[in-house]
Amino acid sequence: MVAQQEAPQTQGALVIIGGAEDREGDCVVLREFVRRAGGVKAHIAVLTAATSMPREVGDDYIRVFERIGAEDVRVVDTEHPDDADRQEAVETIEQATGIFFTGGDQSRIIELVKGSRVDQAIRKRRAAGAVIGGTSAGAAMMPDTMIVEGDSTTNPRVDAVELGTGMGFLPGIAVDQHFSQRGRLGRLISALVQQPAILGIGIDENTAVIVEGDLFQVVGQGSVTVVDESETTHNNLAGLLKDEGLAICGVRLHILPHGYSFNFKTRQPLIPQIPTLSMAD
Repeated sequence: MVAQQEAPQTQGALVIIGGAEDREGDCVVLREFVRRAGGVKAHIAVLTAATSMPREVGDDYIRVFERIGAEDVRVVDTEHPDDADRQEAVETIEQATGIFFTGGDQSRIIELVKGSRVDQAIRKRRAAGAVIGGTSAGAAMMPDTMIVEGDSTTNPRVDAVELGTGMGFLPGIAVDQHFSQRGRLGRLISALVQQPAILGIGIDENTAVIVEGDLFQVVGQGSVTVVDESETTHNNLAGLLKDEGLAICGVRLHILPHGYSFNFKTRQPLIPQIPTLSMAD
């Protein structure tokens, strides 16, 4: 008898939220996170490393995830670097079907979590199918090179953005959040030109991209802006001084609302099927 091979595990989805997601009404974005984490059987671990108010923020997410229907919600507190190496914290991650990073300061996530035992446990859980979500700072830290801070509502300049090491859950992509609300197109383009990435994703508030394999889908109230510089014909980065205007030619731009998708590999948006009414309707 030939032994049956086990089916390969599917890497868990990423739910990347542009910040200020609805936590009081229909909670469309957070519901999608919980649904993909197992619905009423979901075990959610909330990481509050980014915030300076971990107790208050953690309690808020416990309340909303329990109201949505998750079976179990626990906070992993990492106020100090050693906290992310505690066995209790690691065990919480090991039992989670969904792991959620709150907003705050993305640099704190890198300082307090990256390289720790909790970090290792998160990556193992994602490889086994657990979903990783993050909002605001929890979205910014998703790439391997993240936007640390920068000027909003400005033209692209070298000094418009500060870059740093991210968690690397979504490599090769530049991500920015609170996008339309804070006018961050200039700083996303500035980040994109200065790092080894060809796609930038700007996510509006109360909006998420759900990444599975080579695709992402847009969910929520706002839109997602995709900046594709794969076919650019010119930029003036070489020899540019930091306070001088950045030129870039041949950029492609896509604006994608709820229900639209995007293929990372082909760099093409996917248009949803919209039913048409017949003359008899």
